[in-house]
Order: sequence, then C-alpha cells, then structure tokens
Amino acid sequence: MSDKIQKSYRQSRNIYDDVLTRSTWWSRLYMDIFWGGVDDNEIARTVLSYIPDDFSGKLLDVPVGTGVFTVTKYARMNRAAIVCLDYSSDMLDQARDRFWKVGIGNCRLVQGDVGALPFGDESFDIILTMNGFHAFPDKEKAYSEVNRVLKAGGRLVGCFCIRGESRRTDWLMDRILSRRGWFTPPFETFDSLKARLEKGYRLEEYHKEGSIVYFIATKEPH
Repeated sequence: MSDKIQKSYRQSRNIYDDVLTRSTWWSRLYMDIFWGGVDDNEIARTVLSYIPDDFSGKLLDVPVGTGVFTVTKYARMNRAAIVCLDYSSDMLDQARDRFWKVGIGNCRLVQGDVGALPFGDESFDIILTMNGFHAFPDKEKAYSEVNRVLKAGGRLVGCFCIRGESRRTDWLMDRILSRRGWFTPPFETFDSLKARLEKGYRLEEYHKEGSIVYFIATKEPH
C-alpha cells in the first residue's frame, strides 16, 4: 500500500495544485462536472480563518500536501510553532520550497504516517487536516492518532471529501480516484462523521459544500 500511495502522489505532482485551486480551464471544468462547482479556495479560506493569525501555541498540519493553501496563512502566523507532516516526500519537498520562498521559518516538515504519528500524547493545541482523511489508508488509526496527540480542549480543524451527497461525485471517488490510489475507501458521510466527532469532541462549526465537509471540533476533557 505504501508504494501505491507514493506512486500516486508522484503521478499527481503536476496536477494536484491546479485541481485544488481551479487555476486552469480544465481543472475548473473538472470541478464543475464532478464536484458541482465547489470552490476549494473558498473552503480553504474559511477553514484557515478558524485559526487566529496571532495563535502562539503548537499546531500540527497533517497532511500538509504542497502547502498551496497554507503558505499565505503560515506567513502571518509567526508566533506559532508549526509541524507539517506528510507521507509523501515529494509533497514535502514542494511545501518546503514554497515556505522557504516567502521566508517562513517556524515550520518543521516531517515525513511520516498519520496512522503512527511520531509525537507524544497531547502534544498539540490545534490539529489542521485539510483534504486528507479521504485519502488515508487506515482511517481508524488516523482518527485515533490525531485524537491522541491533540490536547484536551484543543481544536481539530479540517475539511475533506465525503460520500452520499452526489451520485456523480461518489462514482468518481469509487471508480477513478480510489483505483488510482488518490483516495482510499471507506468514506464518511455527513451524518457518520458528525456522529463520530460527537463521541469525543464538541462541534463548534460543522458544514458541507457539495461533497466536502468542513468543521471545528474541540476535544472534550478525559
């Protein structure tokens, strides 16, 4: 599975940012046809607005991807201690270059597996997870590890793809994206994720736009 994931990330190197940011005509067409015109740029701006620019604690970004959405935000968050983790060394290289070009010096980039995070219990005040959970191979381990390293009272902030909102999008996720290794089933629905989060978190914000859910969840004390 690890080789398949690495290969899929390498194959998507030249299209990943274009698709997420709708920066080309074909990526806009793809998003309009298969994702109902959802604007990832707007969702990303909303999710990142949940984190104050003057935040001064410890933040884990998993998976960081190429940093295409977070680079501008992190350039303003110079009081925070930020750790960016991704399974793909290629994605990390792109994020590292992007952060370096704008002078971000408070981000530590780490290659690792979200299912076995190399951090101690309750290490982070905020965990940011954007466009990741629909791709993680072992989602149960990912949920468990994210919960383990987040402090009680800390915030889980994120967005990712869900099923059950559009037959066309569900078909794309099942028949194309999963087979290429970019997504990994099973996928949450809007209701299943809400029920999961409510078991250990207090939902502050919980919304959907097309087949993408975005949220803030505060971890309840033990």
